[in-house]
Amino acid sequence: MRTGHFISAYMPSSKFYVSNNINMENRNILTLSILLAAALSSYGQQTSTLNLSGTVKNTDGNKVYLQQYVNKVYKIIDSAKVDNGKFNFNTAVQLPELYALSIGKDAAALPVFLENTAIQVEIGQEESHPTIQVSGSKAQSHFDNFRSNARNLSAEEFIKQDPSSIVAAYALFRNYSYSLSPDEIERHIAFLSPSLQQTQYVKILKDLVQKQRAVAVGKKALDFVSKDTEGKDVRFFDHLGKGYVLLDFWAAWCPPCRKENPNVVAAYERYREQGFSVFGVSLDKKKAAWLKAIADDSLHWTQVSDLAFWDTEAAALYGVRFIPSNFLIAPDGTIVAKNIKGVELQKKLEELYKPTTGDEDK
Repeated sequence: MRTGHFISAYMPSSKFYVSNNINMENRNILTLSILLAAALSSYGQQTSTLNLSGTVKNTDGNKVYLQQYVNKVYKIIDSAKVDNGKFNFNTAVQLPELYALSIGKDAAALPVFLENTAIQVEIGQEESHPTIQVSGSKAQSHFDNFRSNARNLSAEEFIKQDPSSIVAAYALFRNYSYSLSPDEIERHIAFLSPSLQQTQYVKILKDLVQKQRAVAVGKKALDFVSKDTEGKDVRFFDHLGKGYVLLDFWAAWCPPCRKENPNVVAAYERYREQGFSVFGVSLDKKKAAWLKAIADDSLHWTQVSDLAFWDTEAAALYGVRFIPSNFLIAPDGTIVAKNIKGVELQKKLEELYKPTTGDEDK
């Protein structure tokens, strides 16, 4: 039973009768049993056996892979052989929840919300893009509606459409939380049904709230160690104390990051003589792609990476939910700004540094 949530159990007298002869101890046991049953029923996810069948059309592949969604990454947990264009899964999994199907280990993951019902899917191919059609999943229908229509709604409006749907928790985590403050995230979590409070999405968001508060503007930066481009350990705090440092989270595979890199380079070139530096943390998975992006974008400052994608330790420590993200840190380790990009970054640095020689007349 979760602290702060009151669980009540009401049984109409016509259907539930307790004899006056039952002693107080038995009454207490009975009441506790009712409350416990109510509490257990409020935890909507349970391990159940999938009843998932499907067909494959207009695409090659003799296996369909079932992938589990964990922290924005799909991970293969099972596979099924395609026999005469048909396949099925009877895997024991947490339901309801978001999973994905793919034809091939490295093929595009096709998201599907699975429930403890009989679900049918049809995987096909249109031009060069794989497609999936799902029937039997109420959550999937809610998800399809979200993708086509509900994105015009605010987080609160969407959640209140169906606060007990796993899709509401997912959308808050995956789509809406980026633009919400820690206080706003907490307020929106409260809109969700108690049945969703133990889902991975709410747990991650609650942890995120605490981490983002720890690195809010005015707080002290947090130290971490990661590997540089030569595989050597680098401690972040060893780079503080001389001037302002932009702790920059990015990745070679991230188009917005690559678009922002020239702006960061311009800031670095303009203010480095006055002590400004950049400390890059990459969320890449492949070292070759990371090194190529560093060279192509002329990122001539310290770069580190765990090569662990969204499992990057520093990103988790700083509550990073999207990239590019950054933290501007003063010489004494105080965070003075966060997620400032483009013109905003240039203006902030102009406030912090005196104009360089020759810039006064510009």
